[in-house]
Amino acid sequence: MALPNKPLGELPAVANPEIVEMEVDYLIVGGGMAACGTAFEIKKWAPDAKSLMVDKASLERSGAVAQGLSAINTYLGDNDPADYVRMVRNDLMGVVREDLIYDLGNHVDDSIELFEEWGLPIWKQKGDEKKALKDGGKPVRTGKWQIMINGESYKCIVAEAAKKAIGEDNVLERVFIVKLLLDANKENTIAGAVGFSTRENKVYVIKCKAMMCACGGAVNVYRPRSTGEGKGRAWYPIWNAGSTYTMCAEVGAEMTMMENRFTPSRFKDGYGPVGAWFLLFKAKVTNGLGESYVGTDRAKAELAKYEPYGSSAVTPTCLRNHLMLFEMKEGRGPVMMDTPGALAALSKDMDKKQMKHLEAEAWEDFLDMSVGQAGLWAGTNTEPEKKPSEIMPTEPYLLGSHSGCCGIWVSGPELDWVPDAYKWGYNRMTTVNGLWTSGDGVGASGHKFSSGSHAEGRMCAKAMARYVRDHADLAPALKQSAQELADIVYKPVKTYLEHAGYTTTTNVNPNYIKPDGLSMRLMKLTDEYGAGQTVYYMTSGPLLKICLDGLKVMREDAEKMAAGDLHELMRAWEMYHRIRTAEMHVGHINFRTESRYPGFYYRSDHPTVDEENWKCFVNSTLNPETNELEFKKVELINIIPE
Repeated sequence: MALPNKPLGELPAVANPEIVEMEVDYLIVGGGMAACGTAFEIKKWAPDAKSLMVDKASLERSGAVAQGLSAINTYLGDNDPADYVRMVRNDLMGVVREDLIYDLGNHVDDSIELFEEWGLPIWKQKGDEKKALKDGGKPVRTGKWQIMINGESYKCIVAEAAKKAIGEDNVLERVFIVKLLLDANKENTIAGAVGFSTRENKVYVIKCKAMMCACGGAVNVYRPRSTGEGKGRAWYPIWNAGSTYTMCAEVGAEMTMMENRFTPSRFKDGYGPVGAWFLLFKAKVTNGLGESYVGTDRAKAELAKYEPYGSSAVTPTCLRNHLMLFEMKEGRGPVMMDTPGALAALSKDMDKKQMKHLEAEAWEDFLDMSVGQAGLWAGTNTEPEKKPSEIMPTEPYLLGSHSGCCGIWVSGPELDWVPDAYKWGYNRMTTVNGLWTSGDGVGASGHKFSSGSHAEGRMCAKAMARYVRDHADLAPALKQSAQELADIVYKPVKTYLEHAGYTTTTNVNPNYIKPDGLSMRLMKLTDEYGAGQTVYYMTSGPLLKICLDGLKVMREDAEKMAAGDLHELMRAWEMYHRIRTAEMHVGHINFRTESRYPGFYYRSDHPTVDEENWKCFVNSTLNPETNELEFKKVELINIIPE
């Protein structure tokens, strides 16, 4: 159960916290859509086993859809899974794991039908309002793959089903897992995890036979556009600290495509989503001259530089960003979403009542999922039917479930058509035995979104149960004692308590650094040298070297982080995870000498797409002896024909 927020401030941390040791069969690390999928499904395949779900937050409002959602972006319905693969492959510039995407396409709709059964309102076409999806009801589509929902309570509904399935006593909330643990006796095999409560001075040491780790992607690795009172506002959830990537990499999991990032275009300052406006309301974007620049001769000439993707029937997301950046750099900004034009076009055949309903839907799009944007509209006297709104590319985010594909290299489905190079173990298992990931954790397989993440989590549960049955002799043993692990977790606290009295202000001390100070250093370094928003997402080999050298120093300095309370301890571990994730991201960009994702980032020394040399996966592993990353190319195998 979640403990309430402390009404009088954060709880001070102590030098010697209580240690709680636990042993389970299945451990689920995370609380988002993917983790909820595993929690819902695991009892079905292992009804007599002991399962435990550990969430850093409160399950009802954690994960990427915590605030709500107005659409489900992956629902196949009558669409062919092979077409789904083609769409994802094209949008991610040709480098994806087609086996994983096709497999997901065959299963994702089942999760959405469950959401509706649990109470999620899904918009239906006229005449089908009372017919469920599973009974042939036709949803209101905003595009080929997207359907509209009333999703302000989306996560609450999914979390309730997960809790009921796994059992509320088997859910630990407000507990932050910070390190995964390998087995003392079996090489390359997961054995448990260690973390701490963010509400009590407790450290949890948990042994397990199989684990699914899905703690989201990474946000606030780069400096956000928001400043002042808006500092910290981001499009993706700010509590995503790269924990999935860092924790799995540090136990030996092979990573893939960590150079990929998503730099979405969003309503400026409020980060409100633009998808419904483009797809449902059919809005167009214009430059500062009022031109609809998409489709102009100059736009076509720009896209032609990035063939074969520039001439594809649907322009990839990164190239749409590129066109926007091109207009702004040429002095034709700002870029505006023509909301008045879109609503006027839609209202031609509407009466006043229907028009009011349409305007309400325009506001609800934000109230469902980005309340701050609705507040910004109100605060700037913006009525969308009268005044357009500026859109702008955000700072970069690292994720594997949305329009990005960085993450962990996992085994594909054990089916005849899957190449042997893509299946070495159980479906969605990493290169570490007994360790699974899903959602943002799975690399080279984007466009899962919320529904696909949930479905993928369920797929993990089935594979995990088979793994444990196949390895009946599993008896996890840890290399370190519970006390040694607790000392590692609480090291920032011990550092603080030892040195805090040296200075008159605890935030300035020659013996340690606080997480907030390290965060500022990280954001400045990545932004200026690692292709952040203030340099129009541009970098180069020499700039990347400066960034990598700085990150290495920061990783060393992170050993001197200090935390005086439990909130600061959480921030300290989040910063450690972010620094390691940033190293992987920048290291991958440095290794891949091309601009595979123009509009998301550019290498000025390698400005184009190099299909001959780089139409491949870039994978990396962390060398435990040197503590450095080692990179390699991995062959891309196309399965689905064009």
